[in-house]
Amino acid sequence: MKPSLRQKVLEEWRGLPQPGPEVDRVATVGMVLNALAPKLGLGERLLEEEIVAAWAETVGPFFAAHSRPAKLHQGVLIVQVLQPTVLFELERSCKPVILAKLRERFGGKKIQAIRFKVG
Repeated sequence: MKPSLRQKVLEEWRGLPQPGPEVDRVATVGMVLNALAPKLGLGERLLEEEIVAAWAETVGPFFAAHSRPAKLHQGVLIVQVLQPTVLFELERSCKPVILAKLRERFGGKKIQAIRFKVG
C-alpha cells in the first residue's frame, strides 16, 4: 500500500488526521539567536556588542584604553573618547584605517561612518 493511501485510510478509519512525517529540528543556540535577533529588533544591538569586543584589536591598546564604541545608529558608529587630544589623533590620522578595518570585519553596509566625541 502506498504511504499516501495508507495515511488516507488511517485518517478515515480513525476519524482524525494523522500527523505528517516528523522533521528533524536540530539547531544550535547560535542559529536560533541569529534567527530571532532581527525579529526582536536586536540585530543592531548584537552588532554593537561584537564591535565593542573587537575594538581593542582594531585600534590597538593605547586607543582602546582611551576610547570605546558607544552606539551604532543607522550605520554610524559613535565612539566616546576620554581626551580631546586623543579625539584629534583618531579623527585626523586613524579614522580611515579604523573604518576600513571595521568594514572588512563587519561589512561595509553595516558601518558606514565613524563619529568621535569627547565624553
